[in-house]
Parts: sequence; structure tokens; C-alpha cells
Amino acid sequence: MKKLLLVLLVVALASFLLVGCFPGTTPDDDEDEDDGVVDEICPTVAVTSQVAVTGKNYIKAGSQTITVTFAVPTEPVSVYVGAALKDNPVGVPSTADEVVLYTADGGLTYTGTVLFDGDCDEAYIYVLTCETCAPCKYPYTVDGVGPASEITIASKACACVGCDLTFKTPTQSAVCGVTGVCCGDACSGFASYTIDLYTSDPFDDCCDVPCITPAYSCTAGVACPVDCTLSCVTGTTTGTAKEYWVVATLLDKVGNRKRYYATIELDSACGVTVTEYPENKTPTGGLVAVCTDWTTDGVEGATIGACK
Repeated sequence: MKKLLLVLLVVALASFLLVGCFPGTTPDDDEDEDDGVVDEICPTVAVTSQVAVTGKNYIKAGSQTITVTFAVPTEPVSVYVGAALKDNPVGVPSTADEVVLYTADGGLTYTGTVLFDGDCDEAYIYVLTCETCAPCKYPYTVDGVGPASEITIASKACACVGCDLTFKTPTQSAVCGVTGVCCGDACSGFASYTIDLYTSDPFDDCCDVPCITPAYSCTAGVACPVDCTLSCVTGTTTGTAKEYWVVATLLDKVGNRKRYYATIELDSACGVTVTEYPENKTPTGGLVAVCTDWTTDGVEGATIGACK
């Protein structure tokens, strides 16, 4: 009997010592308790020019900064970029570009410079760490071409002293061969347009308009078609037509820019003559920067711009 009581005592003591070693037991006071925060394995990825449009991420072509941010310090980290990743759902092909990364906060945030290229081409950013069994994938589309529009310039007398100059996308284009309007962007989407009128060449000294202040300007439109009226534009009373320089600037949603450039001669009867520059305009004074970049539409008369 004494031996049986001794065995039962040993079992009871062992059970007390094992409290907290099984599910449902109370942890010690010095144990870490779950604070409800779940560490994210995949980081957040951002690119300087990135814009979300209808659920897709668009990136402007050219050199951009990529930023990878983790919830906790993480290393080592590898980042790959390129369209070749679409054909390799698990591995990283040799044709993919690896991004050179730098961190200044112990592995929470990594940055690197990436040269994106393509014409509305879809691709991936892959982020690999020791914690992931497969790459963290971030799809994107490169937009490397700016928007376009045909723009017809017309003039008429107004109630004030001067003329009304109108800038409009034609409602029907024989050049495009389609019925409708020739205005838009084929990738990220059309964002805005401005029409600026100058009394001297705005590209004479630099490309960053306004090198000089425009004499007349339209409030930026945010959608196609282009429809702008500059009111009370002064013609001339000397018998010689007055010359203006017009710059039409179109932007898409990632910041690609298209600029059309022309001169306008406006007489006292509000007659208008438009001369579109058929080639890129560069400033004088030995500068080599190209200020404008477009293809003319080939239409004689008062139409500038092009469908594409």
C-alpha cells in the first residue's frame, strides 16, 4: 500500500511540473504573448512613376527608382525585373534583369534604379528572400509612348477687341480613316492637355516651357477630345498679320508628354494662317536637347498634331 501511495505521489508531482507544456495551459508571465500582428512575408513594392489604372499598374518607360519595403528587417533580398519572368512562374531566367539594391535601415527598405522599356508591354517584378518558397510577384505594364490628337485651329471675330481662336479635335478624320475623334492614349490613358500661345518663340533658349510666359493659355483639359477657346486674342491694325507661337501639350497618366508646335499669323479680320513645324524643334545657342517630338499629320491648312 505504501508503495502504491508513493507511485501516485510521484505522478501527481510530475503533472504539476508539466503544466503549460500542452495546448490550453496557461503560459508563464514572462512568455511572449501573441499581439495579433502577423508578419508579412511579401513586401510592398513601389516605383516612382507607378500609376494604378483600373486595377493595373503602369510604369513610365525610362530610368525609375524601385522601393521594396518589408514589415521586419529581411536579408538577403533579390529583385528581378523583366518580361522574361512571365514565362518562368517559379525560376528566374538568365535573361531577367537583377536590380542592384541598397538598404540604409538594416533591411527594412531596399532601393535600386531600374531602366524600364517597352511599348505597353506586360512584365513582372520578382522579390525573393529566404522566407519565401516562391517569388513574390508584382505585375506591371510599361508605357513608353505619349498620347496623340489631331487639332484643328480656327479663328473668328468676337464681341471684344480681338479674335476667338479655337483648338479642337476633329469629329471625323479622313487621315485616321475612322469615324469619331482622333484623340487619346493607347496604354495608360489620356490625362490632360494645355494650349499655350506665345508672342515669341518659347523654344528659343530652352525646352522647359515656359521659358517665357504665355500671352494666352487654356485651362488644362482632363479628357479627350481637345476643345479649347482663347478669347480676345489681339490681331493687328497695321495691315501686317501678327505672329504667335502655339504649343499644344498632351500628357498620359504616367507622365509621357507629346508636344505640337506651330506658328499662327492673325490678321485684323481674324484671318488665320497656321504653319506646323514638321520636324523636332531644338533651341538655339548650341543646346542639343529636343523640345518637341511628334509626327505631323500631313494635312494642309490649319490642322496640327497626328493620330499616332
